[in-house]
Amino acid sequence: MGVRRVAVTGLGVVSPLGNSLEEFYRSLATACSGVRRLPDEVTLGSGVQVGALVDWDPAMHFKGPEAGSLDRVAQFALTATGQALAASGLDHSVADHNRIGVYWGTGMGGAHTLEGAYQSVYGRNDLRLRPLSMVMAMNNAAGSNVAVKWGLRGPFANFSTACSSSAMAIGEAMHAIRAGRADAMVAGGSEALLTPGMLAAWQALRTLSPIDANDAAASCKPFDKRRGGLVLGEGAAALVLEEESHARARGAPILAFITGYGNTCDAAHMSKPDRDGQVRAMTQALVESGLRPDAIGYINAHGTATIVGDVVECDAIREVFGDAVARIPVSSTKSMHGHLLGGAGAIELAAALMPFTDGVIPPTAHLEQPDPACAVRHVPMKAERGEIPRAVMSNSFAFGGSNVVLIAERA
Repeated sequence: MGVRRVAVTGLGVVSPLGNSLEEFYRSLATACSGVRRLPDEVTLGSGVQVGALVDWDPAMHFKGPEAGSLDRVAQFALTATGQALAASGLDHSVADHNRIGVYWGTGMGGAHTLEGAYQSVYGRNDLRLRPLSMVMAMNNAAGSNVAVKWGLRGPFANFSTACSSSAMAIGEAMHAIRAGRADAMVAGGSEALLTPGMLAAWQALRTLSPIDANDAAASCKPFDKRRGGLVLGEGAAALVLEEESHARARGAPILAFITGYGNTCDAAHMSKPDRDGQVRAMTQALVESGLRPDAIGYINAHGTATIVGDVVECDAIREVFGDAVARIPVSSTKSMHGHLLGGAGAIELAAALMPFTDGVIPPTAHLEQPDPACAVRHVPMKAERGEIPRAVMSNSFAFGGSNVVLIAERA
């Protein structure tokens, strides 16, 4: 019996670039940035001036008091999942819900609920917290709400490995289907941590970019000599993954196949990236996919715009791809949607799948002065249009030394 192939049959997005897959792709194709100056009520003296906020009105997505029982991170997760399930055409009335699971990723979970509780207890000396504070704040709340809403009783797991969380959720979901433990999985991730306390904590780490004095939207500049750090964002992306024969039997649209997953740990440093760990993750993904390096037609880089991180990743890409590096386009879409941390892997895989639709490769916006130390084949400033690639790669390299790499092949 051959390997069970895992198809992507649905995709949903909530992002600073728009709250649908169509809006997201349109913004990427036009190098439109969702990064902007943050309002005072979000920053509250944290010193952070810029971020990538989602334009969000819960009343547009949830009825009555429902939104009040959901942290922002779960609202994003439910909305993105609803889009993905609708796009997949999966009929819940006939599907075996015991064979459909949820693997979700988030770095900080219900940050808004948690911060609200702290403000109440320590700011107002008021210990009368909202009754649902605990279940709204817990890290597995977003994925659990997805399972509850659609009655998905198959395998469940919540992944919280910082910036690789949702990429790991997708890779492990693919393995669960391959192993025969599920026919389909909802996999992805969400993050909503643009709160004063979280911003202050990140500011203390000294990894955030200052605001661009001329254009706030251009504050995130991966691979550019002028880069000054990452810009935090928020949002969610959800994928419906299905075993190929299950998808074909019901005539489902197949957007791509997930064929490679690399997962390694640097075991070296909590915040400093390690080239060897990244090389091993990319190599693992290629080996599992059965592809040669030159079969990859686009790499969506982790590309956070930190001084050290961008150089290390480009070094790792050159080591893995050798001579092919001169022709494989590489870009960082974080330049437009910011860094979604736990949701980054999922939304960046969604961006990496974009070339499968019409051959459009998203750019690294604001890349006007490429750093010679980041010597890869960049896609600067504007999207490129070419042939639809055979395969794409998406990199997610996290604090704590967690490296996850996903490979998708065209349908």
